[in-house]
Amino acid sequence: MSRKILFTVLIASLTTLSVFAQKKIGNETTAQKEQRMKWWTDARFGMFIHWGLYAQAARHEWVKHNEHLTNEQYQKYFDQFNPDHFDPEKWAREAKAAGMKYAVLTSKHHEGFCLFDSKYTDYKAPNTQAKRDLVRAYVDAFRAQGMKVGFYYSLLDWHHPDYTMDNAHPLVQVDTDKATYARLNKGRDMAKYRQYMRNQITELLTNYGKIDVLWLDWSWSKGEKHGKGEDDWGSVELLKLVRKLQPGIIVNNRLGLDEYADGADFVTPEQVSSKELAQYKGKTWETCQTFSGSWGYYRDENTWKTHRQLLDLLITSVSNGGNLILNVGPTARGEFDYRATNALDTMSYWMHANSKAIYNCTYAPPEFKTPDNTKLTYNPQTKRLYVHVYHYPADGKLILPGYRDKVRYAQFLNDYSELKYAASGNDLELTLPQNKPHYEIPVVELTLQ
Repeated sequence: MSRKILFTVLIASLTTLSVFAQKKIGNETTAQKEQRMKWWTDARFGMFIHWGLYAQAARHEWVKHNEHLTNEQYQKYFDQFNPDHFDPEKWAREAKAAGMKYAVLTSKHHEGFCLFDSKYTDYKAPNTQAKRDLVRAYVDAFRAQGMKVGFYYSLLDWHHPDYTMDNAHPLVQVDTDKATYARLNKGRDMAKYRQYMRNQITELLTNYGKIDVLWLDWSWSKGEKHGKGEDDWGSVELLKLVRKLQPGIIVNNRLGLDEYADGADFVTPEQVSSKELAQYKGKTWETCQTFSGSWGYYRDENTWKTHRQLLDLLITSVSNGGNLILNVGPTARGEFDYRATNALDTMSYWMHANSKAIYNCTYAPPEFKTPDNTKLTYNPQTKRLYVHVYHYPADGKLILPGYRDKVRYAQFLNDYSELKYAASGNDLELTLPQNKPHYEIPVVELTLQ
């Protein structure tokens, strides 16, 4: 190939890539998007709630998949569902006390069971011993506490007769002959399921007032045989419908619309370590995390995160410009497991004293280096810099590198008690009291010059 032809091809490729990268579904500007999402980026901390029939099995929300259960075998959970201790007002109070500003509830998970009163299925909470629309009760309770409300809706549906089998379907796992997809899907019509899904999302976005967040889950077709993605869900038209019904809503990134600049409002790193969150700095993101190793109630699961681990996830998220949504999996009786309640209580204690280092905060300006054994968050409106002290210095000296002439006042955030400091070359040497404040990770608030 000649240099001239190669150059022409290269320019054409770059132009195509540029157009591809700018491909859009709507016409919202960057400034309009930032304004629409401001409450969410200010909030920084939310509650995820995974609840469904799987709470009765109490051994993972994917129990139907993991144990290859048929609809008939799974029916016992529908027949027995009776959340007699369901108290959404209590849920909302606990979430608010823990410092959470918004919540997202599974209106329907992969099992296909709907917590809401949908006219398009009988497989719903009002037809169980619950005898009511549990989503409406949730919405009313959380709104009453001044919290924003969101819905999770599974794009997958392991119960619906028209949902085509894929490599994540419970029944496909039983069939070892992967060439039999056509036989398994005989009589199933994905177009009918797409309409069902659109009908239900329309119900969710029209029957419950203003909805703040829609969490759609999930696409996995890239490079995978028998996966599902954009074409299966009709994602472009679905997102247009969502935006039409709820213009102010915030939507996650699991519709498979990565090629569109406006195909999602935020990215969703799931169950990653706090060390991995730095790679999302500069993006709009929310990490979804569990208190334990399962999203749904799992009675015998014991890998629960410590208070320090939960705090680290929250602080690290904000210090990299992101949100944290922590998940609770209520029991089959409709209440939070005691371990989840204990975890929420510990977050409540810390957030009561230190929430100013979380709300409205983001990563620190580049001129502020992170002191050893700390992490930084920053409020651009108040120009307060927050130093989260991970390891309390034995000698009481905290060195702020290069901070000379940058600080006007220093205090502990939890009680506003003054902290003295002195210049040491270009650094500041902060003197901390011998007794560490009674917080796992105390916070120093610096008023900047």
